[in-house]
Amino acid sequence: MMMLALYGILVVVMMVGVVGAVVPGLPGPSLILAAIVVWCIATKFAIALVPLALIFLALILSAAVEWLGGYWGAKTVGASSWSQWGMMGGMAMGFFGLLPLAMLGGPIVGILAGGLLGGFVGEFLYRRDLALVDRVKMAGKVCLAIGLGSLVGNLIEFVLAIVAVGIFLWTTWPAMVWG
Repeated sequence: MMMLALYGILVVVMMVGVVGAVVPGLPGPSLILAAIVVWCIATKFAIALVPLALIFLALILSAAVEWLGGYWGAKTVGASSWSQWGMMGGMAMGFFGLLPLAMLGGPIVGILAGGLLGGFVGEFLYRRDLALVDRVKMAGKVCLAIGLGSLVGNLIEFVLAIVAVGIFLWTTWPAMVWG
């Protein structure tokens, strides 16, 4: 009975991790991984090695894809490293509530708005050699590319998180039901 309760709690934690794959500020794959590690310890690694390896592979890929999404989006339009640094700085400022939008919408809105604004400002500052209108166009293009790349990365991360939880449920559920 206690194992069933633990199993239920860990599945709920994993579902929060799946949501966290697309919602900034919530832990995603790391939360799923932590729940699986707890299950493995509680059951003395009763889960088969191949499904466990597939779960870890999906979670590692999801973490890499999330990071690569924004990077790929920026690089496809010729963004400078300034936009990348601006994006990271803007996300940090937004998370800690240092931007007006973050105060209204909390850290999640702050991270999103801060990242886009930071990428825009970074690219705008880097393109000093261009005329003002061209600087704004290029910075806007980079900002849009970062946003789209991050969105695609988050969607792929979401799918991989579902795959990891699905493999876990597929391999452990029968033992929970039929003992």
